[in-house]
Amino acid sequence: MAQKANEKLWAIILGASSGFGGAVAVKLAEDGYNIFGVHLDRQATMHNVDRIVNDIKSNGSEAVFFNVNAADAEKRTEVIDEIKDIAGGKPIIKVLMHSLAFGTLKPFIRHNEEQPITKAQMEMTLDVMAHSLVYWVQELVKENLFMHKGRIFAMTSSGSKAVIPYYGAVSAAKASLESHVRQLSTELGEMEIAVNSIMAGVTDTPALRKIPGNVPMIEVAKKKNPRNRLTTPGDIAKVISVLCRDGGEWISGGVINADGGEDSVNYVGQGDKVI
Repeated sequence: MAQKANEKLWAIILGASSGFGGAVAVKLAEDGYNIFGVHLDRQATMHNVDRIVNDIKSNGSEAVFFNVNAADAEKRTEVIDEIKDIAGGKPIIKVLMHSLAFGTLKPFIRHNEEQPITKAQMEMTLDVMAHSLVYWVQELVKENLFMHKGRIFAMTSSGSKAVIPYYGAVSAAKASLESHVRQLSTELGEMEIAVNSIMAGVTDTPALRKIPGNVPMIEVAKKKNPRNRLTTPGDIAKVISVLCRDGGEWISGGVINADGGEDSVNYVGQGDKVI
């Protein structure tokens, strides 16, 4: 019944080609949503995109994907123009997910031969991983594409409030993203659009593997997590699916921990000692 009710609705996934975005795209297709996917991939990783598109279509949903930089203003407008053509003057977007993981991983202060982050790199990281959410929402609302009682999800991390080596710019972006979520939740209240940050536990994704020291980070997370495992993209997809159900619009403006309890644990005493 729920799947049939969603068959004319669309979700936009920013960062749809892997990790959280890919898993959520497929799960929402299972729930009956059609999917607009925005991603930035070269030929070497296009097989992931093809797999996700095939999975979406195998659920009987439509998949319209755009291989563009989601943080580029001109490309964003081009994508939204195509969405407008499909929408035919009707608000068809029920869900927007922001899962863009492209930022600079460098220290703020130079140590030995390591080069510190530059102004351009800092601004790019904040623009892609935080501010772009605001610009997408602004344009979708302006063009009357967002439905009443819609959902907006932004992927954050515990790095928004904790120090991780080389993660300073991304940490700033995640903190900014959470602030944007609170502001958007307030301003979109009259449309009953729910806006939330989703804080996943440590998840073995391509984005995580780019962080220096990711291997010990994974081992520590396994020891911290009460479930004795990492979070998976599928876990997050299920959480977002639940929050998209009727009644979920009343949950808004906060950070939702979707980590099996990992973030609440502050010790790693169980199991073997972590080196």
